[in-house]
Amino acid sequence: MERVSAWKAHGGSQQVWRHQSVATGTQMTFSLYLPPQSEAGSVPLVWYLSGLTCTHANVTEKGEYRRACAELGLAFIAPDTSPRGAGVPDDPEGAFDFGWGAGFYVDATEAPWSANYRMWSYVTDELPRLVLEHFPVEPAAQAIMGHSMGGHGALTAALRHPGRYRSVSALAPIVAPSQVPFGTKALAGYLGPDRAAWRAHDSVALIEDGAQLPDLLVDQGAADEFVDAQLRPDLLKAACDAAGIPLTLRMQPGYDHSYYFVSTFMADHIRWHAERLG
Repeated sequence: MERVSAWKAHGGSQQVWRHQSVATGTQMTFSLYLPPQSEAGSVPLVWYLSGLTCTHANVTEKGEYRRACAELGLAFIAPDTSPRGAGVPDDPEGAFDFGWGAGFYVDATEAPWSANYRMWSYVTDELPRLVLEHFPVEPAAQAIMGHSMGGHGALTAALRHPGRYRSVSALAPIVAPSQVPFGTKALAGYLGPDRAAWRAHDSVALIEDGAQLPDLLVDQGAADEFVDAQLRPDLLKAACDAAGIPLTLRMQPGYDHSYYFVSTFMADHIRWHAERLG
């Protein structure tokens, strides 16, 4: 791996790394914050999955997580949201919700996307193995969170890997992609028309099919322009209630979908994870 940059921050080190991915067949970039406690040994790790149009840089520059991570001794990693580069297909119409920046954390099975768009394998298999091999993080103390499309990715990763993550949370997640326009476009494009194949990447469907979480924290801006048509926290609440999953769903008055919203509640989520990571 190649270290692109490193900065001192809150006593720790904010780094950006680049490597050649086997899963995507491309160069991939991720950011990693190591708190000062990592100089003395392995520390717990919080995974953060970003939303549509984002790279690793959005949360790195705007997320305001470093102070809390430094105080609590947590590493924080943020991968990209899709493969990129010459030869990687993009939406032919330049849409923001498909192609570059919109990998949706699935392994595509449809041409031409299937050659590179393997973000599920990347974020749940390849990158975790590399990070555990190269950095001072504790394998048994991992958490995961995400925003919007990344909230969808975080929830499905936790639901499909019971025991891997000690805690999971989300900020304005897409919880039922099979039932909303962002999701149906992405899942049909990457996975094809068979809706049965979509259920493995739909949090509400996974819960309906028996997947469990010990508990869950979700913050949602009440003034979010996407809340009613695309995010549908009501469907997540209904599924969690029916399955007996303790859900803390906080509707935040006046907040939208932006990183002003994300950064406001980031420290709360870091503390939530720290309590469960020990």
